[in-house]
Amino acid sequence: MEKIDFRTTIYSGIDSLDHLRSFENKKIWVICDQFLVTNGSIKEILKYIEKKNKVTVFKDVVPDTPVSVVAKGVAFIKDLQPDIIIAYGGGSSIDTAKGILYFARIADFLNEITFIAIPTTSGTGSEVTSTVVISDQKTKHPITDETILPDEVILCPTLTVSVPPAVTANTGMDVFTHAIEAYVAKKATAYSDALAQKACELVLESLATCYHNGTDLEARSKMQQASNLAGSAFNLAGLGMNHSIAHQIGAKFHIPHGLANALLMTRIITKNSSRSEIMARYATLSRKLGLATANECDQVAVDHLNNKIHELQQEMNMPVRLRDCKVEYDAFESKLEEMTKDALQDDCRLTAPYIYNYDEIVIILASLY
Repeated sequence: MEKIDFRTTIYSGIDSLDHLRSFENKKIWVICDQFLVTNGSIKEILKYIEKKNKVTVFKDVVPDTPVSVVAKGVAFIKDLQPDIIIAYGGGSSIDTAKGILYFARIADFLNEITFIAIPTTSGTGSEVTSTVVISDQKTKHPITDETILPDEVILCPTLTVSVPPAVTANTGMDVFTHAIEAYVAKKATAYSDALAQKACELVLESLATCYHNGTDLEARSKMQQASNLAGSAFNLAGLGMNHSIAHQIGAKFHIPHGLANALLMTRIITKNSSRSEIMARYATLSRKLGLATANECDQVAVDHLNNKIHELQQEMNMPVRLRDCKVEYDAFESKLEEMTKDALQDDCRLTAPYIYNYDEIVIILASLY
């Protein structure tokens, strides 16, 4: 029996922040990073919150959601007991809020609370998933729990126009990876396929435009929708070995998650396509995206998909090897065994169309350098 559940209410559009005006006499806790406070961006949402509410800001968010920051937030929320949590920022802000909620609920000291996510990048899809990735000094740890799924999401394209081109590229390719992995994942259904396919269409239609012209609100809005749809797709279907390996690259070398995924994409597609039934899935997606014709065989269709990914990477000046990311070979070699072992334990592998063995992961990682 399949269970398809879309519980998050989404407010989308240029005027979507008006939803914040509806709150009165609430204790509101905003979770963001120091940069959004320092550059004044946080004022873009605070100005919509009526003064009848009591607003507190937690600005300790840092990339990769470390356990230490989550623990600090858990102690804070216990004392504050907010009615509403607003996670404002990129995936790290949303993941930090999720981590805090997860452990606070385990400790059983939270009353009923509304969780709102307001993403300022178009990438992680974290605003519509029940998964959080928390890091210690060496490893990223995915946690999945339905109770951390945001109740509401606000998608306002004006919040993303200041995202730099390199970050736009990285987060956009993260969206593309989410959609493609969900399409071939073990738990894929007709519902997740539809979401993933539409997300891919929007990425191909708007990502390069966002990279070249960040103030194009129509393109920015489409990338927000793509991120949201791809997140919903993999929340239903799962991900795969692309993410299992990317998590290790990011944790060991502090490479942005979307870039780590992009480095792996064509290698994973090619590896998975060694199995004809998985190749057929990629080929179907390639045809639906208009990259291949019905008359072209599966291998050619997959080649077209990989070529399109390469074209996007080239157009957006993205690194394609770890050496391009200033990773020293000695450092890479010293971490190779550990990354491989950790990838074999990463939860994303559980929904991969097939799970790689130790040697297969080593070959994939070695090809990155």
